[in-house]
Amino acid sequence: MATNDVDRALHAGLGGVGAAVIALGEDQWFERKSARIAARELAIAISAFANAEGGVVVIGVHDGKVEGVRGQTEKLNAWRQASMDYITPPARMEVSQAACLDEKGQAEQLMVIRVPPGETVHELTNGDCYLRVGDESRKLTFAQRQELHYDRGISQFDGQGVADSRVEDLDEDLLRAYRNSAGASGTSFTTLLRARSLMLADGRITNAGYLLFAKEPGQRFPHAQVRVIRHRSTVRGTGSALNIEADERIEGPIPHVIDAAAAVVERWQPTRRSLGPHGRFEDVPVVPRDAWLEGLVNAVVHRSYSLAGDHVRIEVFPDRIEVESPGRFPGLANPSKPLEISRYARNPRIARVCTDLAITQELGEGIKRMFEEMRQRGLTDPAYSQTQGTVRLVLSGLSRIAPEIEARLPRGSVETLDVLRRVGHPIGTGDVMELTGLSRPTLIRQLTALREEGLVSWFGKSARDPRATWEVAG
Repeated sequence: MATNDVDRALHAGLGGVGAAVIALGEDQWFERKSARIAARELAIAISAFANAEGGVVVIGVHDGKVEGVRGQTEKLNAWRQASMDYITPPARMEVSQAACLDEKGQAEQLMVIRVPPGETVHELTNGDCYLRVGDESRKLTFAQRQELHYDRGISQFDGQGVADSRVEDLDEDLLRAYRNSAGASGTSFTTLLRARSLMLADGRITNAGYLLFAKEPGQRFPHAQVRVIRHRSTVRGTGSALNIEADERIEGPIPHVIDAAAAVVERWQPTRRSLGPHGRFEDVPVVPRDAWLEGLVNAVVHRSYSLAGDHVRIEVFPDRIEVESPGRFPGLANPSKPLEISRYARNPRIARVCTDLAITQELGEGIKRMFEEMRQRGLTDPAYSQTQGTVRLVLSGLSRIAPEIEARLPRGSVETLDVLRRVGHPIGTGDVMELTGLSRPTLIRQLTALREEGLVSWFGKSARDPRATWEVAG
């Protein structure tokens, strides 16, 4: 659910606000609370939203009914002071009230607390630390808290102001489209931008706002571009053997960049002749569109824009699509276990707006959908890897092995096979050990089983040949 849905619910009119708020699903950016909640408990939700991407808390709804907060002066004051009294450092928040009707048709009010992304890590006064993950405020371990401190320190680039910027620098058509999607056609651009933390108090546009809506963001951020490359063979090649067939660079505000880059990839994506759903042979994409589109969107939205001099690259090969973006995974994310990645956005303001525009969904959901798309097509799982400064995603057109074969293999063999597929050329046993982190006996057992199933090939002069290599069977 986008935060726009919350705004529309709160502007549904006196008779519609209560039912609209009750109908909303709690998620990354929204939570309902009973009017009986204590200020200390409310502080947990506020700090969790501040440590993530911000969000909205509505107080006065319980068990599918409007309780309201009208006349509860003492509680209202305690809730307003919750951040000051129970959060260190206090999280910023804006408090308002929304008029509504209770189930008896009597006039009531809901308390609305809007929490923007924090500039630092916010902890409770008792030392606990929470992060909003999906529809829950998750308590972090000490190690996770340390990682959050590190990530929060480098993740606030999108909240910094662009020097000498102003609302006139932004594309009115894009802002108008965003305002309409928010159901706030009567709201000024300035009010809208400030509500999404895209404009600072002094009128400067934040880096996020500039990257999202500027007419020419490349003037300030020349590295904020996507480069789409088409290779004529499965090997990249170097020098005179470079296999680049076409190369296109795409610049502009983020929504336009994503649309334009997607159009190029769709035009260049690899296909193969296959029997289609209508019983005829036709050109079918090697990689499902939803899978590579999710990879493209994630790369643009979650890349590190503070790393100047590098850009997002989409490389289209005859047998795969690779997506590389500047910046490593945040410390809370483990690239070797992508399906276990918790919700954490390097650019919380950009991510929130892109969700409002229906460009993205929740980070974890997008990765899961990517895996589902590849598996439904019988293809190998998406493979993530990272260097010191980039994250690479490989979406391969190679077929996933049959379940009956996988059942015969030692545990972890499929992951080892995926490593060899990512490498794409023969490598020695020691290299495979380094890439997988497995002990030699475990690895040899896996590779032997894969070889017996005809999935990998071994090349060597003898069983003890130190130069022997392994590669995926052709």
